[in-house]
Amino acid sequence: MSRTRITLAASAAAVVVLAAAACAPQPQTTTPGAAGSGAPDCTTGSKSLHQSGRLTIATDSPAYEPWFDSNTPSNGKGFESAVAYAVADKLGFGKDQVTWVVEPFAHAYAPGAKSYDFDINQISITPQRAKAVDFSTSYYTANQAVLTLDGSAFAKADSLSALKDAKIGVQVATTSYQAVLDQLKPSRKPSVFNTTKDEVTALTNGQIDAIVTDLPTVFYLAGAELDHGKIVGQFGYAGGDPEEFGLLLPKNSGFTPCVNQALDSLKADGTLAELTRKWLSASANVPELKP
Repeated sequence: MSRTRITLAASAAAVVVLAAAACAPQPQTTTPGAAGSGAPDCTTGSKSLHQSGRLTIATDSPAYEPWFDSNTPSNGKGFESAVAYAVADKLGFGKDQVTWVVEPFAHAYAPGAKSYDFDINQISITPQRAKAVDFSTSYYTANQAVLTLDGSAFAKADSLSALKDAKIGVQVATTSYQAVLDQLKPSRKPSVFNTTKDEVTALTNGQIDAIVTDLPTVFYLAGAELDHGKIVGQFGYAGGDPEEFGLLLPKNSGFTPCVNQALDSLKADGTLAELTRKWLSASANVPELKP
């Protein structure tokens, strides 16, 4: 999702920043290592790249805040745009060597060839998806959150069970759908929408009682898209296991080890933590919803 940068009220959404000792690959124009060494070619001329000398990055359109800014991934603003350019820098690509392409969210993890080197679009790492694509190590860990309207019968819900009879809306092909089924155990199936905008329209029109999506997106919707949005609370997914976002690459991509090295370096030098604080400074005071 991409949007313009907004100022989010309160403190920081939970994120797991793993320290790693690996160093980022250095920019090179020739293939590193001895022939037959088996080391990944992480140069800007790697044969694993979609286009030699360029890093091609995909995301959906529209691209929403706080992940992107002004629906313009190439401006380097918003958390995921900033992370993408930080990874590119670690790999030796200048900003003018990065190309952005559009890839609809639900198409990203479908089997088959890809027209990009990696996709960054709040894509949760799951075993099922990993059968068809590669994932990098995690660059963000997110809770799910529940958004409704002031005055709603569910605005004061203090547990997941209190939302059992709510009409819940989720975006198509997201892990939020399964999170609702597994954690909220609703009495009716969630309504599925193509875009976040469609969810907001349905909530405003009374077609649904609440939206479930990741916490940073809920903050954006409550602050920028709804006049009377009410964040009910947050909850973990899969019995408390964290929901982690990863860069998505073509299956068996030779560049997967390279982006992992870049992310490890960004974690180790504190860059990833700083980008998280800068762009995802959402509230940690949102109550946790238990069963």
